[in-house]
Amino acid sequence: MKKLLPLALVLLLLSACGQATEEKQEATYMQITAQEAKKIMDTQTGYVILDVRTQEEYDEKHIPGAVLIPDYEIRDRAENELTDKAQTILVYCRSGRRSKNAAQALAELGYTDVREFGGIIDWPYAVEP
Repeated sequence: MKKLLPLALVLLLLSACGQATEEKQEATYMQITAQEAKKIMDTQTGYVILDVRTQEEYDEKHIPGAVLIPDYEIRDRAENELTDKAQTILVYCRSGRRSKNAAQALAELGYTDVREFGGIIDWPYAVEP
């Protein structure tokens, strides 16, 4: 019996440690290529193309159908303007830095299908003024 008690204590401690080390899953987004984004645009419906540049950059040129919410306004405007948190959201900016930050912010707000595809400077498809 005395030999079982230390074993029981070790097992109890190990099981408690296992529960304590469980980590909360971090909210994330998916990185895709411009080609993958274009394929979604060509073959699916119900997605949103989100441009996170400034109004001036958007007015100069943007991907057809894109909705503008500048990256610095994502946390304030997203939940009012992007009401379906399960909807596919395709995010881009000029070069890819702001779109990564905005995509991460959306994931942290609870959006579950956020796909970031970089910048319009690497977009080989049609744009409009």
